[in-house]
Amino acid sequence: VIVRTSFSMKSYVRQQEIFKEHHISLKSRSEHVAEGTEEAGTETLLSRVYTELYITEELREEVHTQHEVMHSTRVVLTSGVAGAGKSFSVQKFTLDWAEGLENQDISAVVPLSFREMNLIRDKQHSVLTLIQCFHPTLQKIPAEQLSVCKLLFIFDGLDESRLSLDFNNSPVVSDVTQKSSVSVLLTNLIQGNLLPLALVWITSRPGAANQIPPSCVDRLTEVQGFNDVQKEEYFRRRFPDKELSSRIISHIKSSMSLYIMCNISVFCWITAVVLENMLTTEQRGELPTTLTDMYSHFLMTSPQELTETDREVLLKLGRLAFEHLEKGNIMFYQEDLQQCGLDVTVASVYSGVCTEIFRRRREVLQKPVYYFVHLSVQEFLAAVYMFHCYSNRKLKVIKDFLECDMKTSTLDEFLSRVMKKSMQSKTGHLDLFVRFLHGLSVESNQRLLKDLLGQTEKNPEIIKSVINNLKKMNSKGVSPDRSINIYHCLMEMKDLSVYQEIQEFLKSENKSDIKLSEIHCSALAYMLQMSEEILEDLDLNNYKTSNEGNWIQSSATEQEYELLLFTLPELNFRSKKHGNMFSSFFKENTLSRKLNHKDFLKTVNTQASLSSSQ
Repeated sequence: VIVRTSFSMKSYVRQQEIFKEHHISLKSRSEHVAEGTEEAGTETLLSRVYTELYITEELREEVHTQHEVMHSTRVVLTSGVAGAGKSFSVQKFTLDWAEGLENQDISAVVPLSFREMNLIRDKQHSVLTLIQCFHPTLQKIPAEQLSVCKLLFIFDGLDESRLSLDFNNSPVVSDVTQKSSVSVLLTNLIQGNLLPLALVWITSRPGAANQIPPSCVDRLTEVQGFNDVQKEEYFRRRFPDKELSSRIISHIKSSMSLYIMCNISVFCWITAVVLENMLTTEQRGELPTTLTDMYSHFLMTSPQELTETDREVLLKLGRLAFEHLEKGNIMFYQEDLQQCGLDVTVASVYSGVCTEIFRRRREVLQKPVYYFVHLSVQEFLAAVYMFHCYSNRKLKVIKDFLECDMKTSTLDEFLSRVMKKSMQSKTGHLDLFVRFLHGLSVESNQRLLKDLLGQTEKNPEIIKSVINNLKKMNSKGVSPDRSINIYHCLMEMKDLSVYQEIQEFLKSENKSDIKLSEIHCSALAYMLQMSEEILEDLDLNNYKTSNEGNWIQSSATEQEYELLLFTLPELNFRSKKHGNMFSSFFKENTLSRKLNHKDFLKTVNTQASLSSSQ
């Protein structure tokens, strides 16, 4: 007995030494954030720039007490639109654990991003070697100890996965030393066949979250980016110069589109880069007021004047962005770049557009991965490339995309075709792309990007026709998301007529006498989504609309859990007549409550202690 006790103590001490090394390793990985490429040397301490995020939690209605909720929780699924801050939340959680600030009853936090696991999707691993592959500090931990440790696996970026997760036909694996494909290992970890006491945290964009069966998920949370207070906090933390931060905040508040998009933390960064550059240099001209304005300036922040090499590289990046947007890919390998004629050593200098993961110390990551800093940057470059193809009559690209001959088409016909194609998408993967395309038809953006877009049409009658086409577009049979995007396209073209008409309508005392068109209903639905006021007595049946219009309008109360990139974190909309619609925000039998980041960490901490005691 004495020998066994002595051996156990030695094992325990060695185990603690291993976990201490793991703390140090994760702290080193997590304490900095990089803007652009690693070569740019722009790493910043996460603790200096991190701003609390707006997080909501969904609790199952049949669970009545907090203790019961925590006791039954093993797998947490966190969703959030692109750039809302999911990976930042993971990084902050990991850093807090590594620094000994939170969740110290967890033996080891094990972050495993899908982006990196894709690189070994064709290899065989056991869960033990999978962990050790990405976290060499854990290589000396014995297999038998792994099963009794309190582990938290963080699978970040399910939407980036190229793995095939089959929860119905996957073979059962319960031995930590048994080798299988990475896909099989993950399904068994999530299902609880492997390391049943381990906690699992998965992050994903909403469109990919349904890859995990509801029966495998104990808790749903959503990162919704920044609320209004947090937006201002972000800019004040980023710019210690009070005058500069106040000017930037004031400008953002003056533009509804910009203010709404600053929900998304990555867009706050893009906005900060552009406005800081414009307000602290001798650049003249109007400040950006639309998304296309902002992204056009962002693209031109570093190279004020494009060389021919710059132009070629950016257009090749645009081609890469466009072709993979169609395929649904948001990350690329060296062969993908080469197919577009890109020399990676040239592409890598564009720190604001393309970056690379370098993890040369681990064999698995010798193959670099490339990705745009944000999905919206990919969508913007894709739109620039498509507009370039139209302006330069690269008809094959356009024909392959639209599946029709556009030899004699004018700009209004071309944009109308693209809009109709985007409206056929169930996921909305072309929504922002088509918004940018319309924004690129504005003369100020064509002037700024003239070297990329080429010779463009400058016919006021054509632009007027584009606007009229948007106002008359039939959205019958498409989702409210796509219908509301028509209104967004009008705003990108800086046509405020519909917005002003709706403002007058809302002020009118005779609303029931005013006929609303579909585009009016889309605009009204969007404004209701964005409203911070509680509308207690709104009766949609009193409005004179078409059937389609009324459906769109009513759906303004149903969008908070949809894939709208532009929805504010809070939708304080209640209608006495249509109050039941609010329940459809969430899945059946769920409740929602708001969390801040600290609450979220405490939630997982409680989960850890309770799950380990089961």
